[in-house]
Amino acid sequence: MKISAQEEYGLRCLVQLANLQEGESLTLPQIAEREGISTANAGKLMWLLNKAGFVNSTRGTKGGYFLARPAGEIYLNEIIKVLDEDVLSSHCDGYTGVLDTCVHTGDCGIRPVIVGLHEIVENALSRITLSQLVGSEKSVDAMFHQIQGIHRTIEPQRL
Repeated sequence: MKISAQEEYGLRCLVQLANLQEGESLTLPQIAEREGISTANAGKLMWLLNKAGFVNSTRGTKGGYFLARPAGEIYLNEIIKVLDEDVLSSHCDGYTGVLDTCVHTGDCGIRPVIVGLHEIVENALSRITLSQLVGSEKSVDAMFHQIQGIHRTIEPQRL
């Protein structure tokens, strides 16, 4: 599974908001600065997340963005669906070779594996809430591997 920049930064922006105390909010420039992205990019992400009902905003000097629902009620699969460019539905279109359509369009042994892997990832993401991403890398890693059916096969790289 490849995570797009839009998915990565969108999740990171939501984690910033999940870290806030009740009644707090962050302005667009604050979100952009905390994540090292342009204000324009942060604006696009917050617009998408607002449109999908994950965030709300208020105007004015005390205004800013905040979560529309508790972080414990927002699942990662919901977020990814909003930020994803639906790679799965166009997967076969990207591997047509020199032809207009893939030669295996009618019968493909690879397609069920690709679809199955996406289903496994979707299932895992449907069990993780935004609130579970708040904390240290070590605590999030421990939580992640306690989820039923998710097992580590590759040790994470330490930076």
